Amino acid sequence: MSKNIFFISDTHFGHENMLHFTNYSGERMRPFDSIEELDELMIENWNKMVGPNDKIYHLGDVVYHCGNRDQILSRLNGDKVLIKGNHDRGQLKWFAKYFRDIRGTEHIDGNYLLSHFPVHPDSKGRFVRNLHGHIHAQTVMKKIPIVDEYGYPQFEREPDLWYRNCCVEVNNYSPIPFEVIKEETEKLIEDGVIIIPPKKGDIFR
Repeated sequence: MSKNIFFISDTHFGHENMLHFTNYSGERMRPFDSIEELDELMIENWNKMVGPNDKIYHLGDVVYHCGNRDQILSRLNGDKVLIKGNHDRGQLKWFAKYFRDIRGTEHIDGNYLLSHFPVHPDSKGRFVRNLHGHIHAQTVMKKIPIVDEYGYPQFEREPDLWYRNCCVEVNNYSPIPFEVIKEETEKLIEDGVIIIPPKKGDIFR
């Protein structure tokens, strides 16, 4: 039986200080009264979407200063693969209890690149999109060259939609189905926002 595939990132289970972190506009990124409330919501949302036989990639920063981490991880459905983040510093044998595989990066479906950090633009290569975490409620931006009213070269910044943020803060504290991401990507390609990369064999990296 084929598996559904999901992605999630930066759950930071047990990380109470995350409740006080703000985005660039000064708003709290996780506006909850307690870490227990948030953790329970993320567990509930995860298990509503992900079945026991579904595959889910966690793109890093699973837990942080979490005293009940075993209790939380044992409750999460799915065939779990971890793309390690900068806060995933526990012993490998502990992560291996709950994740079937643990990797630094991965690519799936031919050309979707999975990582914790957004990759450098020079590493886009043949990949159609980078699914990542780490930046929480922020957005990867790109520079657009313009000429100002005096004729001098300048640039503006706009979201780079080649990057797909899988952090819980921008995804309703829930996993994202791969089918949703593929539909988004197809629409971006149709609109010319994302350029289809060269076929394998046409590039040297």
